[in-house]
Order: sequence, then C-alpha cells, then structure tokens
Amino acid sequence: MQLNPRVKSTILSQQNANCVVMVPPKEFQFNQETAADNEFQTSLQLTPAELTQRVMDEFNTMVEGLRSQGIDVIEFDYHPGASKTPDAVFPNNWFNTQPGGTLTTFPMACCNRQAEVRVDALSDLLAKSNRPVRNTQDFTQWLEKGKYLESTGVMVMDHIGKRIYAALSLRCDRAVLDAYATTIGYEVVAFATKLSSGASVYHTNVMMSVGEGFAVICDEVIPEFERRLVQKTLAKTKQVISITEAQMGQFCGNILQLESQQGDKFIAMSQSAFDALTPVQKSQLKAHGKLLPFDVTTIETIGGGSVRCMLAEVFLPYSPD
Repeated sequence: MQLNPRVKSTILSQQNANCVVMVPPKEFQFNQETAADNEFQTSLQLTPAELTQRVMDEFNTMVEGLRSQGIDVIEFDYHPGASKTPDAVFPNNWFNTQPGGTLTTFPMACCNRQAEVRVDALSDLLAKSNRPVRNTQDFTQWLEKGKYLESTGVMVMDHIGKRIYAALSLRCDRAVLDAYATTIGYEVVAFATKLSSGASVYHTNVMMSVGEGFAVICDEVIPEFERRLVQKTLAKTKQVISITEAQMGQFCGNILQLESQQGDKFIAMSQSAFDALTPVQKSQLKAHGKLLPFDVTTIETIGGGSVRCMLAEVFLPYSPD
C-alpha cells in the first residue's frame, strides 16, 4: 500500500522503525572512559575546531540522507551542561521505545555517558514531534549495584520472534538483561565472545544486526558450543549472513534496517562497512532493502561506534494533533 508522502505513517512495522532520534555531536571527542573496553576507538590528530567541523558535517549529511529517503529523523539538540558528553551522538545506548508508548531508560557503565540521560527533554521533543510518550520505565536503579545494560547497544532485538540477542560483557549484565526481557516478554539468547585480542565484544550491535528477514553476524568470535545455538536460532526465520572479525572491525555488523514513511525498506550503514562487504554479501543484503552508506569515518574512528549506534529507533505511534 502506498501512502501519501506528505502524510506521516501511523503504521508501525513490527521489526523496523520509520523514525529515529539522532543527537548532534557538539561535544564529541575521544572518550577516555569508554576506551577502557572499546577496542574500536582510535585517536586522531585533529584540532578541536577541525574535529567539530568534520563530525558535524558527517552527522548533517547522514540526517539529510535519511530524510531524503522518507525516514523521519528527530534531532535531539540540547544545551551542554557542566558534565561533558563526548558520546552523546550514540543515543541508542541510554533509551529505547516500544509501540505501546513506553520509553525505557537504561544504566550505562561510564559516568560521562550517564550524563546523556535527559528523559524530560527527550519526552518533550517526542511529544512535539507527534510521538508522545505514554509511560516510562527506569532501569537506572541498577547503577547502585554496579550493573549495566546499554540498551540496543548490547541488545539486538528480533521483534518478530520476540528474542533478544546479547553478547555478555561489562556493559551487558545478565541479571539486568533478564529483568528487562521479563518485562517485555522476550526470550534471551545470550552468549560469550572473544576477539583475537582476548577481549570481549563491548557492544552486541557492532558484531550483529537483525532485520525483518536477515541477520548479519560475526559468529566466529562466539565460542563454538554457543555459536551453534545462536546460528540455529537465527536460521529459523532469518537469512544468516556471516562476516569476519576483520569485517566487524570495519563496522559491517553495525547496520540497521529501517523503513520509510511509505514502507520502503533500507539498510543504513557506514561507507567503511559498505566498502568492506563482499559483492555476494551486498547482493544478499540488497534483497532486504536499499543499501544506504554514509561516510562517518571520523565519528566511527574516534568514537568506536558507527551508523547503527547513531540511530535510536522510535517505535512510539505517530499521533497527529
């Protein structure tokens, strides 16, 4: 069914959002706190002015590119506070939304990331964007126990199958994960990971992505006995596309399937990821939507997160005045 492109869709895909929140990287810089367990971060020799110009250009180009395809982008601008938030450009780590109108906030591991949580300001913006929050859930009380769950950074959701895929790590505590899964009625498929360095993958969404009919995963970093379970579970309903650890390092797993207001499907990714995918992998993905590569080289190099990390899906229903 084709919708009038001037009319916002009130139809929500079960798996894919047609609206996202993005936060401009006004305070972006190398984050020493997150670098403790994020091997994807690399410092660049740029002046503060050069860095800000580059990352704002990358951000604005991505916003314009998504909007040009009919994907609704809500820019969550904010007034900087006393605490700097170098990773605010990655909002998907502190909240998520559900079709019933719920906004949930999550406990993040690093102190300077906890300062990103601005529930009232975000709720006001979503209401002004005709995506009102009906109720809220708060899991940040787990911070008192030193336990963390960084939202869709660590939880890759199969909304159709009602499953959460999660690589356990400092930022993905099993107790908090199970508590959240129980709240929304989802099954948990949790597993360990081990990179060539011996470290764990810090966020599940850098190693895998689940779309409506496909799953991209760097399964070679999962221990064999758990790998078989993850592969078997995904293969029940998805076309499984395996990527290598080297491809994961180019953010081939940090991709996200979205839909336009007219229902057209897209797969957002970085230019680095697009260039690292093989022709066969690109062909497989194209069967599930138009590929949308964005050059976010500076953001992904310094921040250690890429396009998917920059997109916080909005599943709140569109409610016109």
